[in-house]
Amino acid sequence: MTNFTEKVAIVTGGAQGIGAGIARQMARLGVKVLVADIDMDMASLTASDIVNRGSVAKAFKVDVTSYDDLKIMINEAQNLWGRIDYLVNNAFSAGEATIGGATEVSEAQWNADISALVSSVYAGSKYAIPVMADGGGGSIVNISSVHGILVSKKALTYETGKAAVIAMTRQMAVDYGEFGIRVNSISPGHIVTERLAERWKNNPSGLKFFEDQYPVKRTGVPEDIGNATVFLCSDEASFITGHNLVVDGGLSIQLQENLAVQQAHYIKENPDTNMPYKR
Repeated sequence: MTNFTEKVAIVTGGAQGIGAGIARQMARLGVKVLVADIDMDMASLTASDIVNRGSVAKAFKVDVTSYDDLKIMINEAQNLWGRIDYLVNNAFSAGEATIGGATEVSEAQWNADISALVSSVYAGSKYAIPVMADGGGGSIVNISSVHGILVSKKALTYETGKAAVIAMTRQMAVDYGEFGIRVNSISPGHIVTERLAERWKNNPSGLKFFEDQYPVKRTGVPEDIGNATVFLCSDEASFITGHNLVVDGGLSIQLQENLAVQQAHYIKENPDTNMPYKR
């Protein structure tokens, strides 16, 4: 198996949720992790937790919509540990995206969301790639979403941004493979982060409804995405680049008509189900 000791990773949005799951899984294997997040308090807690478990991590405050911040982030990791082996572009979640279609989303909202969803991935990679190339190569993992493949109503900016991340992943894989840099993306399904866990506490029947839609009969946890990220960064994945790895418990492979019938039967058999949400 890959020896991750002395390797260096940057995880944006690493303070909590999927990002924290990725940071912890990488650190557990010996990777030194820069936990980069706009929420410095939470980033510090996550980094401290990693350190307390015997691994190496440091919190770093970054606004991923700021090119200057992203440049400084790359420099920080290089100055701390002399190299960058892995970059995980994870910041920005569905809950932060503007709800609405093309006629409802304002120009300012569009620009802000696309900056966080797409431009941050472009800029973080742009500044990391030369450092990785100088060090002999590396791996970039961009966190997209099943929403980048299949769309839901009134989610223009999120669906567009996550689809763009998949396309950008493929483009960068083609452009930088010759420098030893592999670029892949991950499309998670419904991942129950700390924030979502609090919401589901008040709606256990809604969570059960969600779980029943998945072939594996459960929703995801941050460690699921952490494990996938570790694999894509590993030597075992050395011949994988430009790939979008769907980690969704089989949700998106199902024929939608059949899934709708299944949902209808579930509601009929469980009339007290509190439906999770709708746009």
